[in-house]
Amino acid sequence: MTILVFDSGVGGLSILREVRVILPGRRIVYVGDDAGFPYGDWPEAPLVERIVGLFERCLDTFDPSLAIVACNTASTLIMPALRTRFEIPFVGTVPPIKPAAERTASGMISVLATPGTVQRPYVARLIEEHADTCDVTLIGSTRLARLAEQHMRGLPVDHERLAEEIRPCFLERGERRTDIVILGCTHYPFLVHEMRKLAPWPVDWLEPAEAIARRSLSLIGHVDERNFSDPELSPDIAIMTRGKTDAPLRRLLSGFGLQAREPIDALAIFRDRQAVV
Repeated sequence: MTILVFDSGVGGLSILREVRVILPGRRIVYVGDDAGFPYGDWPEAPLVERIVGLFERCLDTFDPSLAIVACNTASTLIMPALRTRFEIPFVGTVPPIKPAAERTASGMISVLATPGTVQRPYVARLIEEHADTCDVTLIGSTRLARLAEQHMRGLPVDHERLAEEIRPCFLERGERRTDIVILGCTHYPFLVHEMRKLAPWPVDWLEPAEAIARRSLSLIGHVDERNFSDPELSPDIAIMTRGKTDAPLRRLLSGFGLQAREPIDALAIFRDRQAVV
């Protein structure tokens, strides 16, 4: 049984590691569209066209039982198109606003995400449906995803820039202040330890990885792991659409149990396409 995990880069690895815990034994095919990264800079129509085209080729090639869109920016836009076009179950990734609203004590929540995510009507509906009594602040960061990618490749974190990016999340109104920050991009959990050090006061940092993995389990169910083929014959793989996996990226992917593979011809056609901004 194969699970396809899709992201704009390597941020979706934060979802993959939780999938491994809750759905052990499945073969993972990770597709990172680093040729299109970052999705937050794309206009909506070209992004939809690109992602649907990539999925068409991925599903034809790998025949997964389930696909996870491990990207908030893409999920808040693309899920209806994917579910209309393809028959397999899809699990999207959206900011965990409902759990945050249930957990907050102060009623003050910040959503830290890409500009594309915080501007989506889908996020506004989540807030209206689940957090209408809360004070929700939306922060669209243009630099955090890149900082996370650099950090994951072993480069030092620019703490001054990181502090600047998270500062708008922390608000005080009278005796109340923000007590929950939602990480609305799958890249951001890889920076959370540094964020905690720089935060002006302690908060809960919420990410959706466990909920995504449990939703995936509910859709495909438990299976007898003894029925899986030899993992040496069907290893977990990662395909990056840019087609260039340098040594730091290969080490990163290997650390998540993924063998880097060159893009198949059908994916390589996306390699040189740039966002139309």
